[in-house]
Amino acid sequence: MKKQLPNFLVIGAGKSGTTSLYEYLNSHLEVFMSPIKETNFFALENEKLVPPSEDKDQMFHYPWSVTDFEAYKALFKDVKNEKAIGEVSPMYLYNENAAHNIKSKIPNVKLIAMLRQPVDRLYSRFMHLARENRTPTAHFIDALDQESIWWKRNDLVQEGFYAAHLQKYFQLFPSEQIKVILYDDFRKDPIAVMQEVYAFVGVDPLAEYECTEEFNVSGLIKSKNIDLLIGQNSLLKRAISSYTPGLSKILASNQVVKSVVNRLRNKNLEKPRLSNELKKRINNEIYTSDILKLEKLIGRDLSHWIY
Repeated sequence: MKKQLPNFLVIGAGKSGTTSLYEYLNSHLEVFMSPIKETNFFALENEKLVPPSEDKDQMFHYPWSVTDFEAYKALFKDVKNEKAIGEVSPMYLYNENAAHNIKSKIPNVKLIAMLRQPVDRLYSRFMHLARENRTPTAHFIDALDQESIWWKRNDLVQEGFYAAHLQKYFQLFPSEQIKVILYDDFRKDPIAVMQEVYAFVGVDPLAEYECTEEFNVSGLIKSKNIDLLIGQNSLLKRAISSYTPGLSKILASNQVVKSVVNRLRNKNLEKPRLSNELKKRINNEIYTSDILKLEKLIGRDLSHWIY
């Protein structure tokens, strides 16, 4: 049997709705999604993964990544008659090697980039790490320090330079193979955006599907006891995985169970507001120049991203 490879990739950005996009795509009968979200293969092929115990600054915090080509191809062994085959790896947006590696192996692939106002994205990332007790520093204002870990880790400040990152893709791929989505549009009308995405990857845009639920929401945990039961790394989840891995896989793939657990997790989160003053300062000092370049690159008015 001919081994399949993706004919579309979601390349980022992180904390911009990519998990929801993965789930919505995965719910479409004509779409096959990699069972591992964020394989990071085209960024990390043949690289040795660093164990979390040896990575106190979380510089290489993707231990689940797939780095072997045969293992990557095996992720798509269950493809049957699906028209669209894809995966989601936000690392592809900012990694220096990803665009060239993608071009080398799947030059005709379609690429989807979901972009969120960069300070909002960065704060959401901070809240995501806070949820997991993994924040780079205690205070969000530390992002202004260019000597800090905030600038050394590519998934923090650096990921928000969208124009610089996307430029590589527009230089290597025809523009008709690239679809840029603004997170603003996605939040405002997810059904309309998903119809565009389905059409872009070549499947029925009018199929019945549910795309109003938010996945991978960031925030601070309200109740640690509830989190111990249903959180991302809950005792219950670990117990089922350890003692009945078969059941764990069934539950993980059950859309009803997944939806119920996801909604309960979301209710157990709160997100403190970022002050307008700090948001404006970070935006002006770090991102405004790149936003203006992005406007020209994608042909969209982004004045609402500038404060």
